[in-house]
Amino acid sequence: MLLADSTAGLDTGDTAWLLASTALVLLMTPGLALFYGGMVRTKSVLNMIMMSFVSIAVVTVVWLVAGYSLAFGPDAGGWGLIGGLDHLGMAGISPTSLTGHVPTLLFATFQLTFAIITAALISGAVADRTRFGAWVTFIAVWTLLVYVPVAHWVFSPGGWVLAKLGALDYAGGTVVEVNCGASGLALALVLGPRIGFRKEAMRPHNLPLVLLGAGLLWFGWFGFNAGSALGANGTAAAVLLNTQAAGCTGLLGWLLVEKRRDGHATTLGAASGAVAGLVAITPSCGSVSLLGALVIGLAAGVVCSYAVSWKFRFGFDDSLDVVGVHFVAGVIGTVLIGVFATAVMTGGPEGLLSGGGLALAGKQLVAVLAVGGYAFGATYGIGLVIDRLMGFRASAEHELTGLDLAVHAETAYDHGVLGHGTTAHATVLAHPSDKAATA
Repeated sequence: MLLADSTAGLDTGDTAWLLASTALVLLMTPGLALFYGGMVRTKSVLNMIMMSFVSIAVVTVVWLVAGYSLAFGPDAGGWGLIGGLDHLGMAGISPTSLTGHVPTLLFATFQLTFAIITAALISGAVADRTRFGAWVTFIAVWTLLVYVPVAHWVFSPGGWVLAKLGALDYAGGTVVEVNCGASGLALALVLGPRIGFRKEAMRPHNLPLVLLGAGLLWFGWFGFNAGSALGANGTAAAVLLNTQAAGCTGLLGWLLVEKRRDGHATTLGAASGAVAGLVAITPSCGSVSLLGALVIGLAAGVVCSYAVSWKFRFGFDDSLDVVGVHFVAGVIGTVLIGVFATAVMTGGPEGLLSGGGLALAGKQLVAVLAVGGYAFGATYGIGLVIDRLMGFRASAEHELTGLDLAVHAETAYDHGVLGHGTTAHATVLAHPSDKAATA
């Protein structure tokens, strides 16, 4: 994340690009909703989609009230751990306030979209078994206690990972990917496995929906990564190309493993491999050459295609492979900066292959361990407290019935053919099968 010298004033070209990028990143969360929604079973698809959509609303409110100030406000105490309270409720920020060459209000909104999708990503680890009210409570608390501090550490100029350690993370390999992956693992352990885990085949109910969601994610990722240049410039162009390259080699790497291991390449593998490559290039897109991007994407596609099976070996039920894809690929992309970083891209620090030795790789590893460890520990604690206070896991009856009917009183296949003054909800509840779920 580059913060340009603000002395030059507003740049309309940079502002226009960041406006577009902000919209692209926000689109990623509905894309994620479709991606996840297609991967779950039919009886919980709407619940899965709702977990993403409600994240947009809840995280937005939390971010505007306190999140932005604590993440990007002047560092409190000089330790690089958290920002101050100067901008609670966005106080003191006007339309003329600038961050770099762009309006601060726009920068804050761009950063908001990162917070939204990071929270929404966690839902994939606990699909099919989470109480909706507990999820809403969780993402509000988690955003303030986990996402906000980590964003300050890595993205804020006063944060300890950036300013004191000197680790590099261009667009969120630690803040988004390692953070959501470690948090997803912690929450999956708090809730326990789904009924039938390891015994039933829990296949995706709609692969075209998965591919549509993956396509929207890929499209939005250009705003995610290239938008982090905060300018319409050559760096943004290089980052955009690196992003495309890594997504493609991630897809190909996953399919090669599937073909060799299973005898066939699958559409789910193609979608997952592309996402793995895009995840891995997120931290490194502004630090490596095109060749480095190709290798990083390929490594992520290959490794993650094996990593998704770890949940069966170790016994944790990460429903939609948040750990196997986002955490693992996030670690790969962050650590390999220490191997492939070039001075042309970073403006200084170099990786092992450019003659920089192992120093940068060591810093990258420390950043991963610190963020991953904090996210896991804090999320586990938050999950336990919410579970004790209000119950985090859905009842066995609701889980077996399906959360769509039990929680939302509707299913993905209620077509909403209305007439005679009835409402959509009344039509849904007219189904005889709803009686047990709503009793």
